Amino acid sequence: MLPRSGSALPPGHVPASEVEAVLAAARADRDLPWPQTTASTWARVRRDGDRTGHEALVAALTHRTSRAALAALADPADPVLLDTVADAVLLRCEQSSWCWPAHDETLVPDPARPVLDLGAGEVAGQLAWTDHLLGGRLDERWPGLRARLRHEVRVRVLDPFRQRRDWHWLGLEGDVHNWNPWIHGNVLTAALALTDGAERAGLVALAVEGIDRYVAALPADGATDEGFDYWFNGACRAIEALDLVQDWTLEPRLRATTGFASALHLGGTWHASFADSRARAADDLPWHALNAAARAVGNVEAQAHAAFLAAEQERAGRPRVDVRVGLGRVVRELADDEWWAARDRAAAPVQPRRSVLSSLQVLVARSDSLSVGVKGGHDDEHHNHCDVGSVVVALRGVPVVVDPGRPTYTAATFGSGRYGIWTMGSAWHSVPQLGGVDQAPGRSSSAREFALRLEEDVDEVAMDLQDAYPGSGVRSWRRTVRLDRRRDEVLLSDRWSGADAGAASAVHLVLAGAVQLTTGRAVVEALDGAGALELCWDPSSVVGAGLDVRELDDDMLRGVWGDRLTRLRLELSAAPDGALDVTCRASAPGCGGSSTR
Repeated sequence: MLPRSGSALPPGHVPASEVEAVLAAARADRDLPWPQTTASTWARVRRDGDRTGHEALVAALTHRTSRAALAALADPADPVLLDTVADAVLLRCEQSSWCWPAHDETLVPDPARPVLDLGAGEVAGQLAWTDHLLGGRLDERWPGLRARLRHEVRVRVLDPFRQRRDWHWLGLEGDVHNWNPWIHGNVLTAALALTDGAERAGLVALAVEGIDRYVAALPADGATDEGFDYWFNGACRAIEALDLVQDWTLEPRLRATTGFASALHLGGTWHASFADSRARAADDLPWHALNAAARAVGNVEAQAHAAFLAAEQERAGRPRVDVRVGLGRVVRELADDEWWAARDRAAAPVQPRRSVLSSLQVLVARSDSLSVGVKGGHDDEHHNHCDVGSVVVALRGVPVVVDPGRPTYTAATFGSGRYGIWTMGSAWHSVPQLGGVDQAPGRSSSAREFALRLEEDVDEVAMDLQDAYPGSGVRSWRRTVRLDRRRDEVLLSDRWSGADAGAASAVHLVLAGAVQLTTGRAVVEALDGAGALELCWDPSSVVGAGLDVRELDDDMLRGVWGDRLTRLRLELSAAPDGALDVTCRASAPGCGGSSTR
């Protein structure tokens, strides 16, 4: 457990046995040029919408700096490793801006008006940890460097934080999201490491007050509408920051939030995804941070989940010591002997029968071979997608009926063109299209009459989706999703009513894997060799069925789903009232009619 006196960060402890690969990489780095951002990389987000070119260079410098710092800790006898750290620190200090250009409106960064965003906070946090871990040795070999470091952190981060109280992420107007604990946590780290006396006390108090606003906005069940992987840069950041200065484990919302990620677990590295979250866990998530938080509150299920995912990703080739999680996080991880023992003996966790996140209107229910995730909610959530009523069905832990997630961020992602991106709108989510109308973004586009039925053998969620489709002409669209554990199947039922309710309406199901469509039946060969899932319906309840193939050209989406996704389109009749039932089960013969393609 980290000290809570607020007087210092924890001491550095980096056992060389765990960092041999980091040492080798740091020494290899010495033969390479340093990553350098330029005016051209900065301007691209304004000129062609590209964010990744500049941010990739920033990340490369960050990772190289962390490798250098860890190597210098692990081998203090090699002065060249410490020189590399000095080079990295001075390079940061010489940069015009630490902000990510997508968060600044200028075409050329202006050092006179520093922007305190996620990027600036991350640099301040990393420099604070570097100073804390290597400060004495830097003073001996590079006198004056720490003074320069402190000056830059003060004018770029600490002063803007203290002097300007109009940053949107502060949450002073009521809306708080993951920026709040992410930036406040880095400010807190910098204040503890780089300031003292009354200045430190004031900064710490202000940062804790800000994080408290985020914690107060968490729902009682600890869920976050930003999705699974954003938890690690939201609630997890709040826990890590508060752990430096106080006992957070008495806060019920933070105790509850340690179970959020495991509540969405489907199997392997897969999770029920929504919003901008990815279904296959990214290979740079800080599983140790989750495990440590879960241990602090005795959440055995979350501990096992984190250790298992870390071990799974290591087996797939992830470095045992991964600097991508951040210097502070990796130092904490290396010092935690209990963590290393847990991940080395990790086994697949025993999953609960169901997970209910009432604040999000999310149910994840599990049976022998199937899992189903269902989301109600509304279309004005953080990192929102138009996905009210969406369904995910997994076979042996692998999603087959899916939520696509997000592509690589661009300038359009958080602007007026967001819902022109195909992954963000309802047309490529597993939801209906009402009278030719897709869901509209906004708080009023929501599920109503949301109800759960939870029993030993059956879990069921029902809701009306009509409010999410303004102008559709539909009076009611009732969606019910049921997991029957005795039959080991999922039943998706849609019932609609209203004048011309069925005109140009359709039910869409987005599928991952190779799809074969016949009359009344689609069979999907799941990813990862999980087997085949069949979806069956009464052919007389539709007027047509078709497949729309979406070839994926985005690296992030391809990393999750492979080359393509397929949309099953079930076209409905124009009758004012109607019904459609789709049954999902592990593939077996005898469902559906003759082949159509």
